[in-house]
Amino acid sequence: MRNPVSKKAIASALSASLVLILGGCGGMPMNNPSLDSVHQPVVSRTNYTLDITTGPSGISIPEQRRLAGWFEALDLRYGDRITLDDPMRSGASRAAIEAVAGRYGLLVGDEAPVTPGAVAPGTVRVVVTRSTAAVPGCPDWSAKSDGTLHNATSTNYGCATNANMAAMVADPEHLLKGASGQGVTTVMSSTKAIDSYREAPPTGEQGLSKNSTQSNSGNK
Repeated sequence: MRNPVSKKAIASALSASLVLILGGCGGMPMNNPSLDSVHQPVVSRTNYTLDITTGPSGISIPEQRRLAGWFEALDLRYGDRITLDDPMRSGASRAAIEAVAGRYGLLVGDEAPVTPGAVAPGTVRVVVTRSTAAVPGCPDWSAKSDGTLHNATSTNYGCATNANMAAMVADPEHLLKGASGQGVTTVMSSTKAIDSYREAPPTGEQGLSKNSTQSNSGNK
């Protein structure tokens, strides 16, 4: 003879099954119902410093070579910012450093960031500020399921787009503030390369003309 099952036992079993089913759908945060990614590029700055010995006439040739070697070791590139911490405000020293920085197509700024230690007398501190961009926490597969009853956005949403943007941007500072105008229109900037290509003389033009003349004379 079978033992009768009480209604209370059946209700308890159904409740436990429901909890297990809903528990399997958990793991998805319900705090982002928008289409904005919670993972955004973060810009970090690193300061590199080099103290250069100066004199009454500015910076000596050996010190300029040391500065150029330091720039080469840093792989100085577009997006880096060069500033000077010079308590004496020496125009000759600044001009010498600007000449070295100009070889890399960079200008020297006016306001240097705060760096550890004081600048010793008779020296000028060259500061190179380099910015990098990255998206922390990506990829984010922390959610255990894509199911959500609140139409929430996936935790990994936007990771690929924002990570690619952070990796491809030439100057990470532009993610914080766009590039300022340089007094020229967008059309003038975009056509500069085209105009340079059109106005430049063809490579080997003289050699081709001379060879063509000699070739025609030989055929006669």
